[in-house]
Amino acid sequence: MKIVVLDGYCVNPGDLSWDALRRLGEVEVFDRTAEREVAGRAAGAAIALTNKTPLTAATLRELPELRYIGVLATGYNVVDVEAARQQGIVVSNIPTYGTASVAQFVFALLLELCHNVRLHADAVRAGEWSRSADWSFWKSPLMELAGKTMGIVGFGRIGRQTARIADAMGMRVIANDTYRGEAPAYPAFRWATVEEVLRESDVVSLHSPLFPATLGMINARSIELMKPTAFLINTSRGPLVVDADLADALNAGRIAGAGLDVLSVEPPAESNPLLAAKNCLVTPHIAWATKEARSRLMDAAMENIAAFLSGKPRNMLLS
Repeated sequence: MKIVVLDGYCVNPGDLSWDALRRLGEVEVFDRTAEREVAGRAAGAAIALTNKTPLTAATLRELPELRYIGVLATGYNVVDVEAARQQGIVVSNIPTYGTASVAQFVFALLLELCHNVRLHADAVRAGEWSRSADWSFWKSPLMELAGKTMGIVGFGRIGRQTARIADAMGMRVIANDTYRGEAPAYPAFRWATVEEVLRESDVVSLHSPLFPATLGMINARSIELMKPTAFLINTSRGPLVVDADLADALNAGRIAGAGLDVLSVEPPAESNPLLAAKNCLVTPHIAWATKEARSRLMDAAMENIAAFLSGKPRNMLLS
């Protein structure tokens, strides 16, 4: 059985192993694959694994032997799932692997906004503290999180893990989700509307899926609801935010700062206004990419394939 990995470098740049996959068949791993190369590289394969390489309807028509597509991620918009279904191809994703890593990254962004750690470390290394006339030396305002309100939009696994960390740091947590589930037993926790989250929070952390109703939910009008001292964190989906509106708000001081691991278009054009916006941290969609999370992802991918081969596929995606 031929198995092809179209863009293995993204998940495994060399610090993990494909040996478990090689025990299942003849495996060819490509670091990266251009869209025009997919049909040629996957020709004859029964199983194809992809992280970001598109598998379009046109490409799938050129792959009559393909029976299974494993998406090495949670998001699966790179695959035409309906076209796959029509060809009898099973498609699965990996819904849970990076919960702890993404929630941790929320606070990596947030604590940098609160303390500007790199700015101060660079200043000390450059001798600015040594030359300072005062023993007390800082270059930007510093903010304590205890007693502040963390507002979470999207209270699934990652949102709830983010809430646990916020509570441990002494923050009050409020949350919004279409499906509420069991409320956590944090002091002063309550469910809130999106508008209430925006109005009341000192930190707004986005963990909502991207649906038509959530597309562009952070825009000029909704940002006006936020405190001018508030921070916005987005580690979920870039198109939840209207880039230009957020950049305008940051530059005008309508909110205090933003930490973004995702953007509406990735990688961004150099003209994206958020890249030059005031007090805006933009990282290259790496919240998920700890070695521990990638190891769990690969383990889950192997389990998905094993389930498919046993005739009991799991994590199947339906069009």
